[in-house]
Amino acid sequence: MPQLLRTQWIPVGLIVLAVAVDLVTPHDVTSAPLLMAAPVAAAPLFGVRGIIGIGLTAMVVHAFLARLDGTFGWRAGVANQITLAAVTALAVLIHRTLRRQDARARRAQHVAAVAQRAVLPRPPSRLGDLHIDARYVPAESEALIGGDLYVVQSTPYGIRVMVGDVRGKGLGAVSAVSADLGAFRYAADESEDLPQLVTRLERALLREGGRRGGQQQQEGFTTALIAEFSPDLETVRLVNRGHPPPVLLDAQGGATLLEASEEAPPLGMSDLGAWSAPLDSFSFPAGSTLLCFTDGVTESRDADGRFYDPVARLPLVLGRRARSGGRLTPGQILDTLIQDVRRHAGGRPQDDQAMLALHRARAGHGSAPPDRSAPAAAPG
Repeated sequence: MPQLLRTQWIPVGLIVLAVAVDLVTPHDVTSAPLLMAAPVAAAPLFGVRGIIGIGLTAMVVHAFLARLDGTFGWRAGVANQITLAAVTALAVLIHRTLRRQDARARRAQHVAAVAQRAVLPRPPSRLGDLHIDARYVPAESEALIGGDLYVVQSTPYGIRVMVGDVRGKGLGAVSAVSADLGAFRYAADESEDLPQLVTRLERALLREGGRRGGQQQQEGFTTALIAEFSPDLETVRLVNRGHPPPVLLDAQGGATLLEASEEAPPLGMSDLGAWSAPLDSFSFPAGSTLLCFTDGVTESRDADGRFYDPVARLPLVLGRRARSGGRLTPGQILDTLIQDVRRHAGGRPQDDQAMLALHRARAGHGSAPPDRSAPAAAPG
């Protein structure tokens, strides 16, 4: 809002500048072009009445200056007045065109927001002692949906999670995300262990690629991190299929990268044949937070081309925020990560970023502090 108020002074500033130029230059030099620019500058900043007001003010100022210089004739006076009136009318048309385009853009964003919630709904905020939050940061603010995904599901075999990134962009990627989520939700409920879940998920994605055919069948794949928490939450088991490894934030403020014991290719790459990804188990103590994200986070580069390192940076930035505001909620952790990645990259995200924070409450802390932070990006 303050920025908008400052820009609204631009048309007035042009009129003031025109007066100053006219007063310090010879009588045969006209400042009419500056006055004509004022209503055009007002087109995106004011309503119709404001634009007409700026135009009429410019006409009155021009007439006064021309009378003062003794140059108000047909060529330097009346003609400029007619031109100012025509420019003001043109500015009104520009304003109405901009309003229509803005309305269309808002409708498109609303449709995208609805699609975002339908395709990628926010996970439950709590499952037992596991507190959960998610963020989706699109690389383009106008495109609220993309190819990154996350899902958290309570199953008969424990809480299961997937964070993934499908190949490609646009509507094709959104369709692939929908297929991945549907396949995971079914396989997570029906599979007794993670290797079986991954096998069923792989088969479902290959069948979906075969139905689509073309490039999707030949080159479509999904990097995925699939996690399963033991019923007592003491252990988290991971299967990593070509995805950035998650970070475990402990209660003391340390950060550990949970790397896979053996690399495995993304899901859907049938050309590489059958691949048995290792199942890795890690301790998940009370007070810890498992932080999962897509490569939009880890592949963000600074001005020198260095990748973002969450293990090195997060303990510092989270420690500073915790000292100033107390214990952090999962949402506050994610918001801090988003801000730090943005600082590292120098502004706008370089790629879509999906993030998921899963915090195990300590004994006697069954409820996390209220999260008053707003989502940093896409609606959920």
